Amino acid sequence: MAVHSKEEVLQSLDDQVFGASFLPHPLPKYRLPTQETDPAAAYQLVHDELLLDGNSRQNLATFCQTWVEPEVRKLMDECIDKNLIDKDEYPQMAEIEARCVHMLADLWNCPDAANTQGCSTTGSSEAAMLSGLAMRERWRKKQRQAGKPAAEPNLVCGPVHACWPRFARYFDVELREIPCQGNRLLMSPDEVLKRCDENTIGVVPTLGVTYTLQYEPVREVAMALDDLEEESGLNIPLHVDAASGGFIAPFIHPSLPWDFRIARVKSINASGHKFGLAPLGCGWAIWRSAGDLPEDLVFSVKYLGGNMRTYALNFSRPGGAIVAQYYNFVRLGREGYTKITRDCASVGMWVADQVKKLGIFELIYDGRGGIPGCMWTMRRGQNPGFTLYDLADRLRVKGWQVPAYPMPPNREDLVVQRVLTRFGLTRDLAGLLIQDMQNAVKHLTRNPPSKSLTRQSAGGYLHS
Repeated sequence: MAVHSKEEVLQSLDDQVFGASFLPHPLPKYRLPTQETDPAAAYQLVHDELLLDGNSRQNLATFCQTWVEPEVRKLMDECIDKNLIDKDEYPQMAEIEARCVHMLADLWNCPDAANTQGCSTTGSSEAAMLSGLAMRERWRKKQRQAGKPAAEPNLVCGPVHACWPRFARYFDVELREIPCQGNRLLMSPDEVLKRCDENTIGVVPTLGVTYTLQYEPVREVAMALDDLEEESGLNIPLHVDAASGGFIAPFIHPSLPWDFRIARVKSINASGHKFGLAPLGCGWAIWRSAGDLPEDLVFSVKYLGGNMRTYALNFSRPGGAIVAQYYNFVRLGREGYTKITRDCASVGMWVADQVKKLGIFELIYDGRGGIPGCMWTMRRGQNPGFTLYDLADRLRVKGWQVPAYPMPPNREDLVVQRVLTRFGLTRDLAGLLIQDMQNAVKHLTRNPPSKSLTRQSAGGYLHS
């Protein structure tokens, strides 16, 4: 082993800290380097590149949680080497997952929460696809038992997140998506009934539409389907996509019937990593009863000398986010979730009121009765000399990501802007946002762009 003098060690430290470059040789970016790199240098390289990302706390576009308690970070670190699917090796993690399933079934008023079936997923998109598969298989079985063809299933939904078009394409189901029309930006019972027939595997109302943050009318749609069954005999189930609303409505809209209190609701999916406050990588699918999840889709995994039922698209995956979800359930309880969700909603309503006071915007959603946040468009007749895309671009100068985007087909003429007020966006930070919006509006009014940004030039936005 080489022996270095004190001076050589100090010089080495100086080179690492104060040197023009902490790398002894340049590294390729698109092929594997030939030589190994010192771990501190490799870390610094990656760390510095990530500085170019936006500040996640100022990302008001995403539904995903961007702030967690320090204890969650500790649990995530402790679980980094644990594979959630390895039930036999990590039985307590499997037990924690099962507890979460039953807690959510109880939260969503499942009539038999202790015995229902559910699973964790990497997010609500995977949970939605699993729920869609269950609907398709239940429909196929029903068709075959009746001696009818089962080759052309369809699914009815409103203006939806990208996961449902993906489900339809991946699993060969016709998607009958209800377009926006005039001031109607959500599904309606009448529009649902127009698209239902004997090949409809289910109807999917969304509890918190990504475009508008509003709840779709689950109870009203269920009542319309009840009438349809009475008239025609068609028994079409409901699946509720509660990606965000599943962790909001139970706490601040408890009297709203959207969940298993409605007999036609057979399954619900939600994102734990959104308003469930878990870190990224946590979703949930819950079925009304074990019988609502077809046995053909369930696999049996050895677990403590016995078998555990599993249902997932992904096999190996980390379990830290699921453990963190359980931590939040234990840590916060109904009281804590209610307080946090009420505070988020309060900030959203306050932001809506301040946006309205700016005078040039028209609120489409004011933060009341849906997901915490608000949405607006340019007031009719206003021509301030700039677009919402220009405003979004100007706010990025201060680090804020406040997306501007057109509505779905049939209302692509309506360009809107949206803010989500998640846990972590304090009233103080919201105040800074409004101040920066005021300054941005003043700047753009005094210095209108010679050519305003458009959807194409401003870049795309995905409703994550």
